[in-house]
Order: sequence, then C-alpha cells, then structure tokens
Amino acid sequence: MIRERFARPMQIVDLRQVQSRSLEILFQEEASHWREELFWDYGPSIDLIRKFIDSRSLGGHLALVDGEPAGYGFYVLEDRKGLIGGLFASSQFEQAAVTQKLLAEMVAALRITPRLQRIEAQLMPFGAELNPDILSKYFKLHGRQFMLLPLAGAALSGKRISRGLRLEPWTDRSFDAAARLIQLAYADHIDGEINDQYRSQAGGMKFLRNIVLLPGCGQFLAEASFVIRPATGDHPVGMILTSTVAERVGHTTQVCVVPGYQGHGIGRLLMEAAIEALRARGYESLSLTVTSVNAHAVQLYEHLGFRTIKKFAAGVWED
Repeated sequence: MIRERFARPMQIVDLRQVQSRSLEILFQEEASHWREELFWDYGPSIDLIRKFIDSRSLGGHLALVDGEPAGYGFYVLEDRKGLIGGLFASSQFEQAAVTQKLLAEMVAALRITPRLQRIEAQLMPFGAELNPDILSKYFKLHGRQFMLLPLAGAALSGKRISRGLRLEPWTDRSFDAAARLIQLAYADHIDGEINDQYRSQAGGMKFLRNIVLLPGCGQFLAEASFVIRPATGDHPVGMILTSTVAERVGHTTQVCVVPGYQGHGIGRLLMEAAIEALRARGYESLSLTVTSVNAHAVQLYEHLGFRTIKKFAAGVWED
C-alpha cells in the first residue's frame, strides 16, 4: 500500500556516502519493472551501478523516508557534460514527491560543477508518469517512444539489396568509418540535439565503444548487426547495431543512413536484415527507442509491426 504521508521529512543522501546493499530493495523493484514492462533484463546494469556505488565513484542521491530507501538517481560526468543515467522511485512511497526531490538535487549538483556546459537525461518512468511541467523547469524536453516487435508477426517486404550496394556483417574494422557515418547521418537531426555524441566523429566513437565493447545497452550481438556500403566503395552509407537485452529479446541500439541515401528503403533493408538474423537464432522480440517527432522513422517501425509500449522524455539543458 502506498504511504500517503511521510512519517518523517525526506532525507537526501549522497550516493558516495552509502553502500549498494542499502539500495537492494530498490534494485529489485526497478529490475522487476524493466522485466515486466519492457522485457529487459536490467540485472547487468544494476551490477555496474552496485560496483560504482561501492567504489564511491558514482554521483547521485538516495532518498530516505522514515529511514527506508524510497528512490535513487545517479549521474556521470563526461568532459563538460553531465548525464543523468537513472531515476527511480518505489511505488511504496509518494513517487512524484520522491522523483521531484531527487531530480532537483541532481540538477543542482550538476549545475555547480565547474566548467559543466550541458546536462542530458533520458528518464524512463515506472508506475507514475514524470510530470512534464516539473521536468520542463530543468530541461528542454523531447518526447521519445519505446517500441516492441513480436518477431513472429514482423511484416517483412522480402526485398533484397540493389546491385549498387552490398550488405556486410559488422566487424570491429568498421569502428572508424561507422563513427564518421554517425556524424554525417545526424547532422541537422533532432537526435543530435538530444545526444551530443552524434555531432562529432570522436563522439560517435565513444558511443560505439559503449554499445559494442561495454555493456552500455545490453550485450552486443554482431550476428544481427550490419553495414551497407556502395558496391565500389568502402565507406558505409548505412548501419544497424543490435544487442541482446534479455533471453530471446533483442534491441536495436542504432540504425542510421547518411543523407543522399535516405528515402530509398535502406533503413528498412537494415531492419529486415537484423530481424531475419534474430529469427534465425530463435529470438522472440525486438525493441527500440525513437524520437516521436521523427515521424518517418516511427511510420517505418509501425509498418514492420512495432507498437509503442511506453513513452518517456529526453531532456537537455545547456548553459
């Protein structure tokens, strides 16, 4: 039962002053939400959070109500940017009050960080929606959608790649060219406003290393990741990256096509190649996230059979 009133005033504690075991009940509830609502095994991410909390190297706060953990949030610093990587409040407490207090504390801590010029946040709500009126006090907001496709019902076109292009499996030799591809594909694109790593080749390389080499978004699955190159060239013009986020569940971590090749069905070919590769390996579903104003992409995913199962907000603050 939700506790309608706080027995004592809420206490906010720096994460660097606690041990991860004090958050265990929150971790369990949060993992349950990811599993039941998004079909995602959040356990590996929680393991990383535990590791960084216990090493006193993770910025963030824990909310205590009547001495019990009610919610937590964390952030990381990268160059002159702060990234709010998580914000969760237990359904056993007044979630709106807990999330608002945690968010205010994290934003305040980040804004006084020397030389910090930018804050990014992608906040996945569970149980209670995050109030956009509250979020907009801190961030410029962009609506995002979490979409899911049951692979057995995917509507595939059956089209094959044209003779002027070639589809190739991802290899680690693709890193440099793929980073450049990201920069080109997201020039003047809304997602470049949301994630500034997309704006430069160096940022694209950081993004790729987090996705491919680190467990930044599930376990990278090279067998369902592809690049498209011109038949007579080496530089990729399109790419799709896929990870495993739970048993028999894949997630599209990146799909992009450079300007000049967009609008010719290459994005759909890449999606269908990944879907076929996942089906061949016994996967049952595929998820992805997309910015809502990117209507062309949303329409493509819906034509493939994806449906939106959760909406959330991406926020950006710049000095």
